[in-house]
Amino acid sequence: MQSNYFQQLTQDLKQQGTGTPQLILDLAQYRHNLEVMQSKLPEQLQPRLVVKSLASIPLLKLASEKLNTQRFMVFHLPHLAEIMEAFSQADILLGKPMPIQALKSFYQTLSDQNKINDQGSIQWLIDDVEHLQQYLQLAQRLNIRLHVNIEIDVGLHRGGVQTQQQFIALMKLIQHNAAYLKLSGLMGYDAHVAKLPKILKSPDKSYQQSQQMYQQYKTILQQQFPDLWHAGLCFNGGGSPTFMQHCQHSVCNDLAFGSMLLKPGDFDLANLAELQCALWIAAPILKVLPCGQIPGLELMNHLPHQYKAVFIYGGYWRADYIYPEKSRPHVLYGRSSNQEMLQVPIQCDIHVDDYVFIRPTQSEAIIPQFAQLYAYTEGKFLQWQTFRE
Repeated sequence: MQSNYFQQLTQDLKQQGTGTPQLILDLAQYRHNLEVMQSKLPEQLQPRLVVKSLASIPLLKLASEKLNTQRFMVFHLPHLAEIMEAFSQADILLGKPMPIQALKSFYQTLSDQNKINDQGSIQWLIDDVEHLQQYLQLAQRLNIRLHVNIEIDVGLHRGGVQTQQQFIALMKLIQHNAAYLKLSGLMGYDAHVAKLPKILKSPDKSYQQSQQMYQQYKTILQQQFPDLWHAGLCFNGGGSPTFMQHCQHSVCNDLAFGSMLLKPGDFDLANLAELQCALWIAAPILKVLPCGQIPGLELMNHLPHQYKAVFIYGGYWRADYIYPEKSRPHVLYGRSSNQEMLQVPIQCDIHVDDYVFIRPTQSEAIIPQFAQLYAYTEGKFLQWQTFRE
């Protein structure tokens, strides 16, 4: 980003800011990223928004409207009620298997009518037979029919079905308990594709292999369990790092993504180069000193210095310092989440009450730390609430 962008943002924050660390959404950049995604998505792939990565209802609503979807992937139980309240047609796929106690807790809070209404809108993720048996017992006790989506291991090795025998056992259990369980689809997450060292396997080869594994389970389902196969099955895959590969060719019909719409630092990938960072932490400067003075090493204060010391409000986020350029935490002074000390080039014209800008490495780790998201557009800030739980 150009320095005049951050200088302008600093001026606007000085006039309208809170004087505390603020999480800034650049609305124009976010809209740009949504445009790019919309242009790439083929008709046969339904987009599914990952709630933990876009953990604010206005943020999700903007994406939902632009991409014409009310499909969501939820990873945290308290987010379920938030999504169901905000989106009347929500189709929710759990992104991880929920402990049985979480399921009990969720259904205890629902009225009998809502238990009936919500059965079709939630796909509970199942990774093994033991989990499915627990869910079945709860469904029998509550006299409801749970929609279950089966997690398959397509190479990430983070659990889920790894063998055809496991898969067949799950299908049989669903088949024999049709009054209480309905198969809603499969989920195969392929985050490893972009992260494996290329010396081990190329991303293209890794992606092809994950797709082949996925197709094998689809084939078993269709051929051996035709009564479980139906047109509405959700074959979910992807994630931001493999979004572009799925758009070119995919055995899935449902594609989950979220983080790349904000493009935090971990998503600086070649195939996401068209996207722009839309999320910043703005931290006010509390103190500016001529140099970093290290306790016990006061003799060093008399040496020539290339950096001045800047103390900011807050710090130690999972994020990288972006502006002023070449700013960085002091290695010897250490990190602080209260008043972090940064080294800033001595020629940098920066003062108390100016702002330092920090780029999160992940959106899901940062958004819940802030009660508000400040959507920045045309020099103004819109206040959007986030999910704090």
